[in-house]
Amino acid sequence: MTDHNYNRVGPGDAVPHILRQWLSPFRFWFTAPSWDHLLVLVMGAILSPGKRTVSACLRITGRAEATNFAVYHQLLNRARWNPRTLASRLLSIVVTSLVPDGPIVIGMDDTIERRWGPRIAARGIYRDPVRSSHGHFVKASGLRWLSFMILAPVPWAKCIKALPVLTLLCPSERYDQKKGQKHKLLTDWARQGLLQLCRWLPGRDLIFVGDSSFAVHALAAALPDRATLITRLRLDASLFAPPDQRHEHTRGRPPQKGMPLPKLRTVLNNPRTSWQRVTASIWYGKQTDKCLDITSGTGLWYRRGTPPKPIRWVLVRDPTGRREPQAFMSTNTDLDPTQIIAFFVRRWQIEVTFGETRAHLGVETQRQWNDNAIMRTTPSLLALYSLVTLWAGDLLGQNTQPYAAAWYKKTEFTFSDAIGAVRLVLWSDDLYRHCPSNPDMHKIPPSRLFRMAQALCFAA
Repeated sequence: MTDHNYNRVGPGDAVPHILRQWLSPFRFWFTAPSWDHLLVLVMGAILSPGKRTVSACLRITGRAEATNFAVYHQLLNRARWNPRTLASRLLSIVVTSLVPDGPIVIGMDDTIERRWGPRIAARGIYRDPVRSSHGHFVKASGLRWLSFMILAPVPWAKCIKALPVLTLLCPSERYDQKKGQKHKLLTDWARQGLLQLCRWLPGRDLIFVGDSSFAVHALAAALPDRATLITRLRLDASLFAPPDQRHEHTRGRPPQKGMPLPKLRTVLNNPRTSWQRVTASIWYGKQTDKCLDITSGTGLWYRRGTPPKPIRWVLVRDPTGRREPQAFMSTNTDLDPTQIIAFFVRRWQIEVTFGETRAHLGVETQRQWNDNAIMRTTPSLLALYSLVTLWAGDLLGQNTQPYAAAWYKKTEFTFSDAIGAVRLVLWSDDLYRHCPSNPDMHKIPPSRLFRMAQALCFAA
């Protein structure tokens, strides 16, 4: 395979047919030239072992000598395609494949893409969640992204996976001030994304799971009736009893709340509190028999300026005393306390997804500085994580084994196996399609070709 062969064919002609088939649900929203360029960039983003720059995608697909390299950059910074429309289509594909019925659990969390440079306008200075601790504060310069992910069991992985479907850029306050527009907090973007997902999934029950950053009254008040919010709850949260029943001729406005309930910290330290011992089979992504002491109750979560929200709170205590007590809340008071805990611990897979996209899909290695390209590249790489996870379902069957060795006993599939299987299909198509037709020419043994392909597929 030589570079000059690509200059004589269309940009998408050398893309394997299976990749065209996998991406066919998105074909409608691209023009013919943009579609060919998209196929090349997606193939390059999957096969590239390091940075996910446009130049790296062109090199890995054999287009290092292509003189029209600028059109591939223009697909990101100029072409007319709507990321929100593609996110809606991706959501439909993921839900149809993994959650055809029942409630849909959606995790939401933010992450910092570490970027520097004066031309990256939306970046800000944030707390680095990886390098910081309770007593040590570390700053990071970068872009803040809010991602919504479907938390559903994936058959080949035999566990819950977090599949990104919608990712929003949350510009810094300094950027909004320069633009002369009102600054949106993280919870404002969460409210808009939450309502957008509700519109995209009519008639389905939704459960949104987030950490304590999303335990705000305005977010809970914006929920439609068929949506539930599950988050951590502060131990000093203000909870109230329902208002007393009014008499027929009582004057004045009806009360919104009743008498204040004891703080959860008081409930925790009260020796009269009745605790129930339960066992969690999955605890933060690990198969284990985790024993917990829990107690639960209901109340009105209220703050002045927002309507009171009925919630069920769950107080969790570690019998061994190794972990600090925690409180959780659900806006659906009918949920069982053990269900609330089970739904919440699913969100740990969000952190796993952020780590795997950095390790295997090159998030934070992009070099675009154009505003339009920035808003498209990172969400596209996160969406590619979801697509590779779905595509791997067709490749990782019962007869395949994880990428292991005699000294590395690996029994379960991970995302590295998923992207390795997808790469192997793409590389194999390319290798065998360009085998020499001359019978006198020396051929590379198939076993050696397979080992070479494996070395390429499982490179970080």
